[in-house]
Amino acid sequence: MNKSAKQVNLEKKIMAGLTGKSLDVAYFLFNDQEILTMQDYANTVSIKRLGFNDHGPVHMRKTALNSLTIFDLLAAADVKFNYEKEGSGTVEDSKIAVLTASLLHDLGMAVTRENHEYMSIIITQPIVKRLLEKFYKDDPARRYTLYPLIMECIFGHMATQQIYTLEAGIVLIGDGLDMEKGRARIPTLLAAKPRVGDIHKYSATAIDRVMIKNGETKPVRIEITMSSTVGFFQVEEVLYPKITSSPVRSYIELYAGVTGSELLKYH
Repeated sequence: MNKSAKQVNLEKKIMAGLTGKSLDVAYFLFNDQEILTMQDYANTVSIKRLGFNDHGPVHMRKTALNSLTIFDLLAAADVKFNYEKEGSGTVEDSKIAVLTASLLHDLGMAVTRENHEYMSIIITQPIVKRLLEKFYKDDPARRYTLYPLIMECIFGHMATQQIYTLEAGIVLIGDGLDMEKGRARIPTLLAAKPRVGDIHKYSATAIDRVMIKNGETKPVRIEITMSSTVGFFQVEEVLYPKITSSPVRSYIELYAGVTGSELLKYH
């Protein structure tokens, strides 16, 4: 299956920050035909059938890149992730869970938008089991326990359900940070008439840049710049609720504003 230039570029960026088993898992996720086909189909349904924005291979790779960037900043600040802190595994295991969930979380869009996180759980079960059997063949304990952790990361990405691990909280925020204007470009071009929910699309077109970097007083600083104030809707109604409901919230600084103006501090 042919990949877009954006997909390939994002894959290179993701793999550049990985080593060992996590790099091997990334290669598997980027080249498995079932995963690639389902990512493309989820996007087809999302954009062409339902009229929503990108929920396909590019979005899932951006979510993965965002999530792994946050993960690495937390790890560098000596934050202990739940899977390691509770004695179940290593930091690398947590990273693999975050990576895997990020790249599979929206497969449920192949079925429907409403409650698609439930559909994602159903669709990804055999894929996740196949992955874990491949990379944790000789470690059944981690194979069995990483499975529900990955499921929580997928299940919790819409902030509709309470989640409890840092790993799931990272995927929740990483998903929410894919809000730059390019994501809304195709449905905006295809739109024939106004519809309920268009404010999400138009507010997203105002977002110029999302940056994730070291914070001043916390491990992670998120900066969002926009071309007009309509972008504040995307920040306040989509992203901010995800951050405040995430177990990672205490480690995040959030700033947003119109390009050239002083940034507003949210968190």
